[in-house]
Amino acid sequence: MEATTIALLVLMPLLVWRIYARLKRAMGRSRSQLLRHWSAAVLLPLALLGLALATRTDMLALSCLGAGALAGAWLGLLGIKLTRFEHTEKGWFFTPNLHLGLLVTMLFVARLLYRGLELYMNSRAAVPAQLQEFSQSPLTLLSFGLLAGYYAAYGIGLLRWRRKA
Repeated sequence: MEATTIALLVLMPLLVWRIYARLKRAMGRSRSQLLRHWSAAVLLPLALLGLALATRTDMLALSCLGAGALAGAWLGLLGIKLTRFEHTEKGWFFTPNLHLGLLVTMLFVARLLYRGLELYMNSRAAVPAQLQEFSQSPLTLLSFGLLAGYYAAYGIGLLRWRRKA
């Protein structure tokens, strides 16, 4: 095994820990910003639609994307129910459920790290294997669908909260 491969394997847990720590800090009490909620509610479904159109010939990849999006939307609705909402003189604030957001985001990050490691190891092989295209991988599409469905449903839920309040 090469020194760069060993260094990569040793540094991978540190990278995961740093991503986790940063996400944990970012998912605390947040000021409600309508532009952010609208962008999550509009752009993420558009990204899902674009990926669905790109994978329309591969039924397994398309169904994984759809299943991930449905599961993510369900988790997003659950996340809205578990969110603490506040309206103070300083503005509108919400505190999302830390565990759901971290779970969904870290699953996607783990998939990206695995694909990156797979590409790295394949580049070091004497005879590189034929890898599946990144956007056609069912597991990648499942994890992205989960992430996009969660944050799109969460953004829509935040917009509904602001409209009601």
